[in-house]
Amino acid sequence: MPTSTETTPPGFSLAGKIILLTGGAGLYGRGLTALLARTGATLVLASRNVAALETVAAEERALGHLVQAESLDQGEEASVLALRDRLLAQFGRIDGLVNNAVSRPMKSADAPLAHWEESMKTNATGLFAITRAFGQVMAKQGAGTIVNIGSIQGMVGPDFTLYEGLNMNAIPDYFFHKGGMVNLTRYFAALYGPQGVRVNCVAPGGYYNGQPPLFVERYTKATYLKRMANDHDLGGPVIFLLSDAARYVTGVNLPVDGGYTAH
Repeated sequence: MPTSTETTPPGFSLAGKIILLTGGAGLYGRGLTALLARTGATLVLASRNVAALETVAAEERALGHLVQAESLDQGEEASVLALRDRLLAQFGRIDGLVNNAVSRPMKSADAPLAHWEESMKTNATGLFAITRAFGQVMAKQGAGTIVNIGSIQGMVGPDFTLYEGLNMNAIPDYFFHKGGMVNLTRYFAALYGPQGVRVNCVAPGGYYNGQPPLFVERYTKATYLKRMANDHDLGGPVIFLLSDAARYVTGVNLPVDGGYTAH
């Protein structure tokens, strides 16, 4: 039976770590940026909208945090590899990757098939490309951690009653690629685990974003905590999975949903 001679328990600190967060200015990204920046890590934000990221990075640097913005088109492998090479040239290593970028061109189940294909380029093929590119770097280092930002919509089917009478709907491509993300997480956890790389997924649900009051009321009733999520709810689980406190956690999909999927 393996035993440990360590006297200090592993902590939640990310101080000195180089962390890449894709999509750092959007729905989940801005809150994640604020919380990750406070950990002492050097945080790199990357997306196609560099101007938006530069604004976020400047706000965080004004607070004394180490945050920079980089260009990334996740749907193009050349862009993924160029980002990887730039960061390795600058830092010499990558300690963590948070896959948060997402494309949402599809607006309904009746949308043109081209919108489905466009979505998959970023959310399926692009997810694989960036995870492989940075996972290989971490495997070579012998250490690193990847956290995928999934969704409860990758775990359960849609509840269309939430949207009745509202100009809202559940979009099929999102269910498809978030469901696939869960098992791709397990695949990479198995592939890179022997090299000391951990790969996990978090599945947020019910993020308040100015939805109509009727939707908020319906959704709130479906959670155990009787509220929707806010900017402070996702960062803690992500920091945990990035940190040494989770050093024996890999291949996990962690719901962060106020109990919605526990019914």
